[in-house]
Amino acid sequence: MKATAKAHTNIALIKYWGKRDEKLFLPMNNSLSITLDQFYTTTSVEFCTCLKKDIFLLNGNIMSEEETNKMSRFLDLIREMSGSALYGVVDSINKVPTAAGFASSASGFAALAAASTKALGMEISDDILSQIARQGSGSACRSIHGGYVEWEKGEQLDGSDSFGKQILTENEWDLSILSVLVEPNEKKVLSREGMKRTVDTSPFYTGWLETVDDDLKVAKQAIHDRDFEILGNVLESNALKMHATTLGANPPFMYWTSATVAVMQKVQELRDDGILAYYTIDAGPNVKVLCQPKDEDTVREKLTTLSVVKEIYLCHPGPGISYLPNTNTKSCC
Repeated sequence: MKATAKAHTNIALIKYWGKRDEKLFLPMNNSLSITLDQFYTTTSVEFCTCLKKDIFLLNGNIMSEEETNKMSRFLDLIREMSGSALYGVVDSINKVPTAAGFASSASGFAALAAASTKALGMEISDDILSQIARQGSGSACRSIHGGYVEWEKGEQLDGSDSFGKQILTENEWDLSILSVLVEPNEKKVLSREGMKRTVDTSPFYTGWLETVDDDLKVAKQAIHDRDFEILGNVLESNALKMHATTLGANPPFMYWTSATVAVMQKVQELRDDGILAYYTIDAGPNVKVLCQPKDEDTVREKLTTLSVVKEIYLCHPGPGISYLPNTNTKSCC
């Protein structure tokens, strides 16, 4: 009863910001993302009759009781669905620069959902798998698929219609995504905390909700038409509006640093010079810069001239969930 799955992380072009249900991770709005080829998590799950509790290893290290309990609560959802009462060993290798805030929870919970359901012999659709992954980390529902993915917020109270849907495969439109690291330390306001504070207290949040559906329509049409300039303009605008909502929260907070702004300004300079490049920023200080593959070397060279830039990771659209052979056939018992 063992399976191994690999899932890639993603970046949101049209942001997910705000939940209508905290427990089920049901979003206030649809979102749109690109799955990335370079950042991923590989997870093996083995369920055994001899275990009295779950065991969680990450990058070869046994995790704390707090982290293990969090993982166990997620496995409880799958155990309930499958009718199994078995505990398991979860062994994850994370190839995401976690400290840099590059959404490792998305690939982590997507891989965990895929490996654990496979290990228990569950025959489920990608829609159901996406719903399961969503309950570990909202953005994980988008990492079930490769390429360009829309997370449909759904209307049902139980979340049965809230899952990721692929709108374009990773092979149908190649773009370059440069993940620019300017701050490796953990952010002071975690995403979940910041999201809830914004929804509960920011007067700017209603303005966000009033415009995000239109942003989504524009972005989806741009992807359909392969119009990078239109897509770039709307993804950049959407990110700026999302971050503006945090300034109205009580107490207010900001994810940007001076280094974040320096990268944003450099991207604007690139456009002034005729190079189409656009930025987006998740709940953190680091910046993702999108451009066309023909410009990726130039954009990377220009960004590396900034002293605040510590590292640049070059990515392209990546694949969805894949299942790998089990490398260790020995039972956990």
